Amino acid sequence: MLAKRLIPCLDVRDGRVVKGVQFLDIQDAGDPVERASFYDKEGADEIVFLDITASAEGRRAIVDVVRRTAEKIFIPFTVGGGIDSVDFMRELLGNGAEKVSLNTSALENPQLISTGSKHFGRQCIVAAIDARRVTDDEERRSVNYSGGDEAKWEVYSHGGRYPTGRDVVEWAQEVEERGAGEILLTSMDADGTQDGYDNELLAAVVDAVSIPVIASGGAGELDHLLEAFTKGNAHAVLVASMLHFGKYSVADIKDYLIKQGLPVRPVLSYPVAE
Repeated sequence: MLAKRLIPCLDVRDGRVVKGVQFLDIQDAGDPVERASFYDKEGADEIVFLDITASAEGRRAIVDVVRRTAEKIFIPFTVGGGIDSVDFMRELLGNGAEKVSLNTSALENPQLISTGSKHFGRQCIVAAIDARRVTDDEERRSVNYSGGDEAKWEVYSHGGRYPTGRDVVEWAQEVEERGAGEILLTSMDADGTQDGYDNELLAAVVDAVSIPVIASGGAGELDHLLEAFTKGNAHAVLVASMLHFGKYSVADIKDYLIKQGLPVRPVLSYPVAE
């Protein structure tokens, strides 16, 4: 069985790590380069760096911050935010990223996934999906979906600002067919609440595709991570608030998951406090 991965997420706005609740109420959480380096030393498996307002503001992720972050860490590093061309993918990968995350640009131009996968390999392309649960009959009718009465979720673009009318499960299947090697799945309903992941959403997407799915949105307690793996069947978990604000360390989380019998890479050395 493949090891389950723990991935700190650095949401960046105006050059600072930030964290909000359901994509709102943003709080400052530090410098992205320093944060990435700290989590690398703590024993994180990967880092995800997302410029959360890049698409909404019509600009690109800050390449200089990406380069400086990549120089400080020695674990896989995914970058997302405003990536709208193969040339920009190449620039980010050339500045140290190992993967690029596509969200709004892929919704607007799905062929970008296929082209990126062809140029750089499936392993470099992460499809980020922001999902919100559809709650009433009127909303259900507005989503392009052929299913019955079971739960469903709609895809949102531009950092969770705009509904697209796309069903999440159908979009997940399409991005896999187009060449994405991984899906980063964020529950907008759970994001930042620290009440737990949307495991029903997770399980629905994991069951529908054969590529790894990363759970995002809602982690607040150690058992939330366990449930994402055991109930949602996630291959990896993205963690932000519970790490950024010092509630738990990477070692705390990994030790707990190992004790629960999950295949997790142990932290071999603990950082020395400065």
